[in-house]
Amino acid sequence: MALSVGIVGLPNVGKSTVFNALTAGKAEAANYPFCTIDPNVGVVPVPDDRLERIQKHVKTQKVIPAIVEIVDIAGLVKGASTGEGLGNKFLANIRETQAILMMVRCFDDPNVIHVAGSVDPMRDIDIIELELALSDVDSAERRVKKAGGLAKTGNKDAKVELALAEKVLAQLSAGKPARTLELSDDERAQLNTFGLLTAKPVLYCCNVGEEDLPKGNAWSDSVKARAATEGAGVVILCGKIESELAEVDPAEKLDLLSSYGLVEPALASLARECYRLLGLQSYFTAGEKEVRAWTIKKGATAPQAAGVIHTDFEKGFIRAQVYGLADLEANHSEAAIKAAGKLRIEGKEYVVQDGDIMHFLFNV
Repeated sequence: MALSVGIVGLPNVGKSTVFNALTAGKAEAANYPFCTIDPNVGVVPVPDDRLERIQKHVKTQKVIPAIVEIVDIAGLVKGASTGEGLGNKFLANIRETQAILMMVRCFDDPNVIHVAGSVDPMRDIDIIELELALSDVDSAERRVKKAGGLAKTGNKDAKVELALAEKVLAQLSAGKPARTLELSDDERAQLNTFGLLTAKPVLYCCNVGEEDLPKGNAWSDSVKARAATEGAGVVILCGKIESELAEVDPAEKLDLLSSYGLVEPALASLARECYRLLGLQSYFTAGEKEVRAWTIKKGATAPQAAGVIHTDFEKGFIRAQVYGLADLEANHSEAAIKAAGKLRIEGKEYVVQDGDIMHFLFNV
């Protein structure tokens, strides 16, 4: 499954700078609003040292990590929900992603003009959340009207949808995002069909000055406090430094990281946090051609995991051969794992664990 997240924020907060660092691009964001008219899309590998550890024992031609699709969405402004600027297009681009990376400016720089004239992360977040919420209010009102009409005819499904749409509308009217609603599993599944922007998981990316690495500053602390009340994630980074890290030779990267008190690029923790937000994990396949990470939802069964490779694998699933990285590192080869009785045979009900190494047997 492809994981798609959109970088959202006001103009001149560092969105495109971070996007270029993520995708190892060279261009800097232009210093004016709407610097990205159409979304740029980049594919970013998810750092995972388990791939290299597997390859030490299973010699392959290549290593393929899991990926995150990053969409650089142009800066929002007040009125985006009513089409102000290029609002309708921006909101449509956000709707197509699974999660939102909300880039928040937590640095002061007289050479980079803030669209609102001053640095205020809480105000910036409120502006973005309001525009997303206003768009959702419009969607929810249309749902209420349509489902309400059908409910009057006695349609049971319409009555259920109407109740949920009214619950969403009340939440939004109270100034709260749809993602913080307390819902049953069935309601949550139905909410996913609504296409609401405020229902998407949010990861706040606090873009700080290099002098505030690695812990951040008072501005980023206020964002952390807000995120804690919402169950959202937070990553502290410096777009300028991440851009430098993306361009230096690997041999120089560790020294540069160390000079700022960092152990890895913040973009690595960003990718992992996206996984956590969306309840994702990886399993691996390992053979002569490649060692590869595959992305699945936590709780996925063996047939569902097989279906990520190819739908035929899920349809014709017979069983899976499974072992763990610890087994591989202890026995050094798949043949030795089998000889030691550590190769497990799992059926259709098996729930895949993060880090499982698997082979699938299937009929077509």
